[in-house]
Amino acid sequence: MGIAAAMGGWSARHRWTAVIGWLVFVVLALAIGQMAGRVDASQEEGLPGEVSQAAGIIDDAGIKGAAGEMVLIQVKSGGTVADPAVHTAVDAVISAVKGTGQVTNIASPYDTKAISADQKSALVRFEMTGDKKTAKERVTKVTDAVAGTQAKYQDLRIEEFGDASSEKVLGDAFGDDFKTAEFSAVPVALGILLIAFGALVAALLPVLLAVTAFVATTGLVAVVSHLVPMSDTANSVMLLVGLAVGVDYCLFYLRREREERAAGHDAQTAIKIASATSGRAILISGITVIVAMAGMLFTGIADFKAMGVATMMVVAVAMFGSVTVLPALLSLLGHRVEKGRIPFLNRARKNTPQRSATSNSRFWTAVLTPVLRNPKTATVIAGGALILIASPALGLHTANLTMNQELGDDLPIIQTYDRINVAFPGGPDPAHVVVKADDINAAPVKQAIEDFRAEAVAKGASKGPVTVVVHAKENIAQIDVPLAGGTDKTKAEAGLVQLRDEVRPDTLGKVPGLEAPITGQTAGSMDFTNKITSSVPPVFAFVIVFAFLLMLLSFRSLTIAATSIVLNLLSVGAAYGVLAAVFQHGWGAGLVGATGTGAVVAWLPLFLFVILFGLSMDYHVFVVSRIREAKMRGLSTQSAIQHGITTTAGVVTSAAVIMVAVFAIFGTLSMQSMKQMGVGLAVAVLIDATVIRGVLLPAVMALLGERNWYLPKWLGWLPDMTHDEAVLAPPAPAPAARPAEEYDAARV
Repeated sequence: MGIAAAMGGWSARHRWTAVIGWLVFVVLALAIGQMAGRVDASQEEGLPGEVSQAAGIIDDAGIKGAAGEMVLIQVKSGGTVADPAVHTAVDAVISAVKGTGQVTNIASPYDTKAISADQKSALVRFEMTGDKKTAKERVTKVTDAVAGTQAKYQDLRIEEFGDASSEKVLGDAFGDDFKTAEFSAVPVALGILLIAFGALVAALLPVLLAVTAFVATTGLVAVVSHLVPMSDTANSVMLLVGLAVGVDYCLFYLRREREERAAGHDAQTAIKIASATSGRAILISGITVIVAMAGMLFTGIADFKAMGVATMMVVAVAMFGSVTVLPALLSLLGHRVEKGRIPFLNRARKNTPQRSATSNSRFWTAVLTPVLRNPKTATVIAGGALILIASPALGLHTANLTMNQELGDDLPIIQTYDRINVAFPGGPDPAHVVVKADDINAAPVKQAIEDFRAEAVAKGASKGPVTVVVHAKENIAQIDVPLAGGTDKTKAEAGLVQLRDEVRPDTLGKVPGLEAPITGQTAGSMDFTNKITSSVPPVFAFVIVFAFLLMLLSFRSLTIAATSIVLNLLSVGAAYGVLAAVFQHGWGAGLVGATGTGAVVAWLPLFLFVILFGLSMDYHVFVVSRIREAKMRGLSTQSAIQHGITTTAGVVTSAAVIMVAVFAIFGTLSMQSMKQMGVGLAVAVLIDATVIRGVLLPAVMALLGERNWYLPKWLGWLPDMTHDEAVLAPPAPAPAARPAEEYDAARV
């Protein structure tokens, strides 16, 4: 009977056991997860070389990373920071922040020489007490104290910026926005399903299954996080993917069950057929998506590993629920799945529920007619259009976005960041040199540190001031080096390379046994980009090879496997082209509220490839399974294509609209990286569900004809995973095949 049919049949016969078992599973998974607690990954984990090396030295020494803060005191008009009035203001700032009891290591700019070249600006530096991770929760007292000082000295500009203050402001500005987008995804999906089904109960089933699958996976992920640390990003991606596949799988299953009931089958037979067909497609699709998501593990980067594991788990749970609890619910509900009809929708017309499940889409029938009549022309036009859309990706430039690029210039904290960077290039984001020695106070080590400070400025890598904090007990020192490039990413990275390759060997490198990895924002960005770039070949190879093998085993056709890969690559390529056109070249950027970033965020191409390759298989497996089913029933390949496309057009369109709507929500966020992700995913899904599945797939299959089912004799040993069709009820006599030129919209 096949796995999917067996699972669906068992669930339909043991309805309450399946439903109660699912609910118990969800509750237990969540409860166990809450007891276990989630372990979050550090940002440095998995990064190559020096960033993770520096983090390791700090962690091994037991030094708690402190959140660094700075206050800019700037003369607005005439005068310099040497004026007595400015001295008084600096003292007032130091006194105010010290009085909060939340800061330590306060340094006067007159002692550290943190005075700009034009003598108009000075920086008071200090650190927040306590854990760096929670500093944002305690920084308000400090920023209020600084604001109070500003109110007393109106002739000066007194502003704060730092790790904690920026994280606090940015979190307040965009955290709620991001969460609102996440939670709005569910009602958006429900609204579209209401339109698709025209009944509240039928619309609620996919959403409830997707939400419960996400809830259960949240608990399971917390347990797994003790082996593979997680992150908030992974949780958000898990929600996106879980909602997408959970709704899609239920949509496929529910539509097929309704179709079979409308065709005259009793409820149990309809569920049995849906299990054997849509259930099987769900299993194939789910396994393919899981394999695609596993590609993220090859990056070795903590966030990507977390996203990979989390999405693999939510897809597995959603897949399992779709082929077990959904048949049980449909068996329990029966015709009551039509309850809660929406009277003002077109689908509320008499007999529409039954007819809509089986009737062909007029729109897609009209599109498919000329495609099947002229498949070569359709292939050239559709394929050429996709290649044209993908062409901007040939010059795709990726980069980690700076704070200005990510958030724009409207927030006061960004304006402060810019002013500090102008007065002290690289000051807000200095390079951190973590020096570890057997004796940090030994004369040769002290001299090497002083030489490093001097040479960093002398060689132009920094304009200073270069500061040093010594942890004598741990024999560690941290040297902060503002990079001369400032917000100019290219120049800042050039200065970093100079520090690593020239200044360090000439100074610190001369002390035997001394370690001095260089980390910081610029170093992390550069190393992350290099790591992602090097991960692309193995990830792409893994996903493509395993997806090909799964298609080969699932359909026992070398042709189907090969065309599925090519079509998915075209879909991904088109998404890359749109991203490059909009966010790199600025074509139509104003339509989506994009700023001139001039680049696609570094992690996005790899992320999009894995996500899209997995999600595209949903549609491909579902459509091709229906075509193959029609072929197995005796239809010619041409008629099977026509039947498979038109009978799946409605459900694929509904699924695509949901995905596009959910992803488009993220395209409305203010953060450019989230905007790019949302636009990329929405455009790719839209292209995949329309041009790829509605035009290019049928055109290519029509051209190939019987060669679609080609399997070389030397591959005959492959296991047969196509036997689920055996459970189908005897079909009605197949219509005689007609040549393609006889198709027209009225007759189809």
